[in-house]
Amino acid sequence: MEPARLRRWLDDAGQAAGFAAIHVTDARLDDRTGAGLDAFLAERFEGDMSWLRETADRRRQPVEMWADARTAIVALMNYGPDHDPMDNLCAAGNGNISVYARGRDYHGVIKGKLKQLAGQFAAKCGVTVKVFVDTAPLMEKPLAARAGAGWQGKHTNLISTDFGSWLFLGEIIIDFELEPDDPFTKDLCGSCTACIDACPTHALGEYELDSGKCISYLTIEHRGDFIEGHDDLDGWIYGCDICQEVCPWNISFSKISEEKHFEPRTDIINNTDQKWLEIDQEKFSTIFKKSAAKRTKLMGLKRNIKSVNESKK
Repeated sequence: MEPARLRRWLDDAGQAAGFAAIHVTDARLDDRTGAGLDAFLAERFEGDMSWLRETADRRRQPVEMWADARTAIVALMNYGPDHDPMDNLCAAGNGNISVYARGRDYHGVIKGKLKQLAGQFAAKCGVTVKVFVDTAPLMEKPLAARAGAGWQGKHTNLISTDFGSWLFLGEIIIDFELEPDDPFTKDLCGSCTACIDACPTHALGEYELDSGKCISYLTIEHRGDFIEGHDDLDGWIYGCDICQEVCPWNISFSKISEEKHFEPRTDIINNTDQKWLEIDQEKFSTIFKKSAAKRTKLMGLKRNIKSVNESKK
């Protein structure tokens, strides 16, 4: 199949699978990306996420993860909420849970769609394909920017001019060269500091994130008790969306997701403070079946709930 027809097929098949957009780039990253990773680790911004440091050398280039990598097909999936992002994400007085964790686990949803797309592509071209969704040592956001999907904002999330930053990323890496899209080289954050100003724990600088202060990190990746001074979760019991809530690109350009798997579960958005306090293993397993929120485990969620409720006293 000629390259232009192949690319049209890729875009059409991606759209049919439910992806918001498909972008293509060569499977490499520039030296600035590696330098940014070095700076992040030098500041110890990774917190307890030791795997970021342990896999740093493999993260610098896709080829370090797979020697035959030639092209990255970057797939965007929109999970934009169906309400004003400036409203509380859960009913007033209830523990807030990040939009992305209120439906089905995106890892499984996206990987299933990507595997299907990758299999069809491999059958057409006779190439080897590998599929990645968030769990491999692959620097997805810089790769997406290189593919023309958008830019990393001051809150470090990828922002698209078409969808804002309510986006999941997935990649198909292939051992075959495709014509790359033009990289996205503009910084459209301008002088805006809305995300930095709104962060209640001061975790954000301009284009940098101190994970150890981030509510998302504290409620999900941090293990054990909270350190004094790093226990104000601002009402969040899993994740945090404040920097995305206040982003002008989300306020003006985000779109409501059409993916049914990402629709919020009523047991999550309607739960009261009292019900959260009473949660046990059986209820946890039921409410969060096939949910990304299972990552924190019952012990972590109960710790978060306790901290939020104590801060209200």
